[in-house]
Amino acid sequence: MGVTVEPNDGGFGAAIRGVDLRRPPDDADVAAIRAAWLAHQVVWFPDQPMAHADLERFTRCFGDWGHDPYVAPVAGHPHVLEIRREPDEPVAPFGGAWHSDWSFQAEPPSATLLHAKIVPPVGGETWFADGAAAYEALSERERAEIDGLTAFHSARRPYSHEGFRAGRGDQRSMRILPSDRAWDVQPHPLVRTHPETGRRVLWVNAVYTIGIQGMPDGPAQALLERLCRHATDDRFVYRHRWAPDMLTMWDNRSVQHCARGGYDGHRRVMHRTTVAGDRPR
Repeated sequence: MGVTVEPNDGGFGAAIRGVDLRRPPDDADVAAIRAAWLAHQVVWFPDQPMAHADLERFTRCFGDWGHDPYVAPVAGHPHVLEIRREPDEPVAPFGGAWHSDWSFQAEPPSATLLHAKIVPPVGGETWFADGAAAYEALSERERAEIDGLTAFHSARRPYSHEGFRAGRGDQRSMRILPSDRAWDVQPHPLVRTHPETGRRVLWVNAVYTIGIQGMPDGPAQALLERLCRHATDDRFVYRHRWAPDMLTMWDNRSVQHCARGGYDGHRRVMHRTTVAGDRPR
């Protein structure tokens, strides 16, 4: 049958069918999937029971491994993270605030892949926000205000020892690895250009973006808060519902996301990989 792509209305997000990811996809299938991923930014593959080796093999179809600090990997699989929340876990879901994965790195991941193992019967959605559409919706005056600005990103809020304690990281079923390295700061353009599509992207998030170069903290925080509200406005958000064995892959260079709750009393288990990216420009 071959790969088929079923886009959402508006084109942000698409289902992909016609491929069995338990087997190595051929070059034509990989090219079709990559084209769909670039066009729709979030793609998902329903009904894909996958072992770790299947997820690892498929991830490598799109590039080298990303570097995943601060979370212990699955034993024997150094590039696979288990995103787990137990029924009685007393803290908010991991990744529950809007963010772009590892934007504090010099070269953040190009893609994140998440495979659903145990899906709660209620809640547990992942919401995605389209940073390219958010930038395009800004007025010319607003674009002129932010084009050329440099933002600072840091992992300190969730992954410093102080942030770990404040977020009750020791009460998670996942093993978080706080570090003093989380205080490091990485400068990135506030508006980046997607290296493959050429689209301009509002690249700011509430978890890792902590300041703006050359701007006092008060005005910088006010601008960042305004931009983060704009970037996650309902106009740009797709609310993704999971099913067991569903694999979802998103473009971390233009999309931010957040994990929703609403499933207390139920277990949720996902397995995650990332693909290496390049320096935002």
